[in-house]
Amino acid sequence: MPISPRSLVFALAAMSLPLSAWAQIRLENAQWRVALDPATLAVTATPAGQPPLAVSTGGPARAVENLSADAAGAAWSWERNRYRLSARLDGPDLTLTVQAGTGAAETVPLLRQPAAAMGRGLLLPLAEGSYAPAGDPLWLDFLPRFAGDGLNTSENLSLPLWGMDYGASSLHWLLLNPFNNRLKVSRDGAGLGLALSHDFNVLNRQEPMTLLLHLADGDPLAGAKRYRQWLIGEGRFESLADKMRAQPETAKLVGASHVYLWGNDLLGAADVRDWGRWVSLLRGDSALARRLRGRFDAEAVATLRTVSPQPDAYQRRVLLAAFNQAATAEARAAWLSAAPEWSKLAAPYRRLRREVRAVFGAALGKPDDWGGSLSLRTLRALRAAGLERLWLGVDNWEGGLWQPQAMKEGVRAGYLMASYDSYETALPPGKREDWLTAQQGAAAYRDCGITLASGRRKSGFQQSGYYTNPECVRPVLRQRSQALHRALGFNSWFLDAYATGMVFDDYTPGRRMSQAGVAAGNERSMAWVRDRFGVPVGSENGNAATSRGIAFAHGMQVPVLGWGDPDLQKNPKSPYFLGRWFPANQPEVFFRSVPLKQPYLNIYYQPRYRLPLYQAVFHDSIVTTNHWLYDNLKFSNAYADNLLAQWLYNTPPLWHVSAESLEKRLPLMRCADQVFRPLHRQLATQAMIGFAWLTPDRLSQQTRFADGSRLTVNFSAEPRVLEGRELAGQAMRAQLAGQPERTVTLKACGPGLAL
Repeated sequence: MPISPRSLVFALAAMSLPLSAWAQIRLENAQWRVALDPATLAVTATPAGQPPLAVSTGGPARAVENLSADAAGAAWSWERNRYRLSARLDGPDLTLTVQAGTGAAETVPLLRQPAAAMGRGLLLPLAEGSYAPAGDPLWLDFLPRFAGDGLNTSENLSLPLWGMDYGASSLHWLLLNPFNNRLKVSRDGAGLGLALSHDFNVLNRQEPMTLLLHLADGDPLAGAKRYRQWLIGEGRFESLADKMRAQPETAKLVGASHVYLWGNDLLGAADVRDWGRWVSLLRGDSALARRLRGRFDAEAVATLRTVSPQPDAYQRRVLLAAFNQAATAEARAAWLSAAPEWSKLAAPYRRLRREVRAVFGAALGKPDDWGGSLSLRTLRALRAAGLERLWLGVDNWEGGLWQPQAMKEGVRAGYLMASYDSYETALPPGKREDWLTAQQGAAAYRDCGITLASGRRKSGFQQSGYYTNPECVRPVLRQRSQALHRALGFNSWFLDAYATGMVFDDYTPGRRMSQAGVAAGNERSMAWVRDRFGVPVGSENGNAATSRGIAFAHGMQVPVLGWGDPDLQKNPKSPYFLGRWFPANQPEVFFRSVPLKQPYLNIYYQPRYRLPLYQAVFHDSIVTTNHWLYDNLKFSNAYADNLLAQWLYNTPPLWHVSAESLEKRLPLMRCADQVFRPLHRQLATQAMIGFAWLTPDRLSQQTRFADGSRLTVNFSAEPRVLEGRELAGQAMRAQLAGQPERTVTLKACGPGLAL
């Protein structure tokens, strides 16, 4: 009597033997058929009317037991219940779940996707999103170098998914558990192969690993849309409209350009009105002058000793920088200790302001006008330029302590005044005291560091101190943020790194916590600040795995790039050198405009390789910008593509401003604001529901929104006929629902306005 294929499957499973490639689980519905090898997890998908496609060749074979299956699903175990697995076909979705049993702790290969499965191109959420065409030399070279050791799917991918473009159809892998995964990319013949593995350990064994393979039409955003649908179903999606109802200050993000202010010391260059008298007072015998001089470096001491009553420009810079640095050191000495009294944090800055006014006031302008870029002068200039909506951030909260009058005026003017803050790294007392956010006290350094499986502590940022457990340092976060809010009234907060998806398993005895647990702790910390002060909270990147609690994110449109490249980071003779972290009032690394070298220019800015995957999930939830390292003027050869992409995706421009650069940059800021603000006011709360390439070279693109609005951008320098009408080169056609059509050209907001 012949044996049916299904009977053979059960017979082999009962003997706990690896099933061969032809003894497969077959799941089928009207949309497609899936063949799955339960021993290796090899997957072959056959959409209706199309040839079979091996989307995974699987991993090492395992002994299969307890298999049960029907046309819609199957369940089985590996190695005497060491792992329990299930597969389910539901419409366009194949769900595959692996659950570890007691004693399981290993790295499990899950997928091995051959180059043949890539189709026309790979849809990969590197920051906002990338389209890597099959066979493209740029990606064939870049991705194996970038991801050859494996991408951390919570940190290195903004969304835990990737997709394959087949033209009329597409397939998309969604990782419903984004943690403890590695996605490796390697050359596979003339294409790229991908391999996914999941690390089961003693901390995460209770957290199943679930993958979802989604069949869709040719929409390149289909995987992102499916992930959004999943987030909504899981109660993990928060709309911007809901956030505005819960924290009304969040509404000020709508239409706001994002600006970082630099030079946030006690005195700005314009504050010294009588240099001869100021130098005389600084040389004088007052207790304050003696204390400040005692903190001067050798150059400042020599300059003060020899300078004439009319210092030249260089001497003024030296003396003013030394004065500000000494005042800052004086203020820090009053609170920076092994056990900081956070409630008294603001007092020394207020006291020193009063002392400086009493001793040096005769040589200075009005105290209310003191400050560099964080000053009433700057705020008046911004308002006079017609910039009604702005997010204004300072490099750390100390600038606000020096200039509380500017913080209050900014809030009164309707701006979001934000502090940069962080609790991700804790330093030992006495180390790197200029790194203020990491000064969390001896107890946090001693008790809160992440412990790795090896038993050693996880070194913090730049190998300094320790990365921290968010639950452990939350008391510091609460105390310090409340002290700052009482003193300054920040109406926005930026919590660095908590939304990057960079999380670690913590093996510390008494608080052992998986990566998923640490991620949830990051989100709870951000939500605590948001709810306690009723303000919009932002963070770095905004990766989906750690995005709950935030309303904005810096680093999604363009992320940190070329971090280890010496041409960018270390070689001052390179034309691509980003610049020094000096001078403090206008650091070169932020203000020096340089060309961006390849391949970074094409990978992160070339429009034919960009794809709004993140916006398809979060456009109406999280407002995103470039990373703060790369404002709109940073890269001279990327300015046009960057601004046009911001228009197309409806994301804010990002600027760095100093007292010295404000006048030159204001015209460009004003022009970009006049384009962005009215668009964002209508579209900020609208989901992005569509994206299309309108020309074969992918340089003419269109985004569509839930209210019917469309934004069409021609990145080419030449005019194009798009949808039956000509659009100028480097221009946008804005068709907002219920409003007259508007066309804007890049020429109107060219970088020459800032020169």
